Amino acid sequence: MQVRVLYLGMLRDLAGREREVVQLADGASLSDLYAELQQRMPRLQYFRNAIALSINYEYADGATALQDNDEVALIPPVSGGKADEDSTAEVPLPLISEHARLVGEQIKAAAIVAAIKRPEDGAVAVFDGIVRNNSRGRRTLYLDYTAYEPMALRQMEQLAQQALANYAIRDVRLVHRLGRLQIGETSVYIVVASAHRAAAFDACRWLIDTLKRTVPIWKREFFEDGAVWVDGEPFPPEIPRAGGSASK
Repeated sequence: MQVRVLYLGMLRDLAGREREVVQLADGASLSDLYAELQQRMPRLQYFRNAIALSINYEYADGATALQDNDEVALIPPVSGGKADEDSTAEVPLPLISEHARLVGEQIKAAAIVAAIKRPEDGAVAVFDGIVRNNSRGRRTLYLDYTAYEPMALRQMEQLAQQALANYAIRDVRLVHRLGRLQIGETSVYIVVASAHRAAAFDACRWLIDTLKRTVPIWKREFFEDGAVWVDGEPFPPEIPRAGGSASK
């Protein structure tokens, strides 16, 4: 059988390509695939406890059996790392689900808030992530965001559904922008509506904290003297790593 492999974020530089097709024996697992890739690229062994793997847009354990024509992605810690080309550039924006969207243009914050409000709401909590003009003591010129778009949208929708199930809230919206963002522009916008403020605040905080650790979106900061990938936060323990260990 054959599977399609995507190298995301900084891993594209390591692999020297953004994707390839790999031939495997029938019944091979995700761990078998990673072992094969390590044979081709020995430096992958240094990343095995830091990167996660997905099959068809879902995080997966190494023991998971592969099927013919599966799409497997190697995912470095999110919020950090971007190559010069977008691995999923053929996917048009915006991508929209029931509660989430990925957009390539300015986020219309006021319209999102106006659309979510209802007479029964006593609170609307908002997180507005803004591009600032400095980082690590250097002046930032602009940021550039990229994502594994289909999986990112799916993960954002799953977060929304989890928040609705776990917090006493009525509705939620998650919007993330991709591409080049200038200073002062909004990169991520989260709105939570509920009858009471405590639940809205709690859900909003959980959503942005979890999004930054689990949704495959990366950013690169551009300065006058060059550009750097932003260090990604470790994956939470529930997301298996290529090496089978949790983040410390």
